[in-house]
Amino acid sequence: LLPRASGKVGLMRTLVMWAVIIAVIAFIAGFWNFAANVREEPAPPPDSQAIVALTGGSLERLSTGVRLLEERKGERLLISGVNRVVTDDELLHHALGVDPQLAACCIDLGRSAEDTLGNASEAAAWARQHHYTRIILVTDDYHMPRSRAELSLAMPEAEIHPYPVRTRWTDPALWRSDLTAASRLGAEYVKYLVIRGREALIDLGSKNEAAPDSDA
Repeated sequence: LLPRASGKVGLMRTLVMWAVIIAVIAFIAGFWNFAANVREEPAPPPDSQAIVALTGGSLERLSTGVRLLEERKGERLLISGVNRVVTDDELLHHALGVDPQLAACCIDLGRSAEDTLGNASEAAAWARQHHYTRIILVTDDYHMPRSRAELSLAMPEAEIHPYPVRTRWTDPALWRSDLTAASRLGAEYVKYLVIRGREALIDLGSKNEAAPDSDA
């Protein structure tokens, strides 16, 4: 009995070891693909109904959203996740230099979101209020996959057109040689995987609910 049990334990250890190796290889390959994709140049966004720019990174996210609004790529701009202590005047006029008439007619500041999930909820509520279903999403390049996934989950009926802002963190010359940059991208990739996992569970639940009752 002992040799047979010992053999089973050894087999289990070997299987676990290979499972870990395969998981590590899959993670590294997925991360490499993620890092390469977020560095791609953004396509010119189509004319849409609305623009959503997310706070939390560089100010260029917001200035890019304003520029797209000025170019009439959308009718209205939501800046989501604005700090409650920052006034409209401080952000729009002093930081971004927005024309007062444009700010008054076409820019809304959302202050309820505190993270990416909150951004998605805030943007979805705002878009539904204005009956927008074609949206340009503006955020940093490495943050775009997760932001787009969250907004798609919050508003599955909408067309989301990503317009990522280039950052230095996605420069291969940087993250391949700098541990801080690689860690930043790696953390973002893990968060993105979590969202994809949640999305898969939601899809599975929807399919189960839609399936006919076998006892009927």
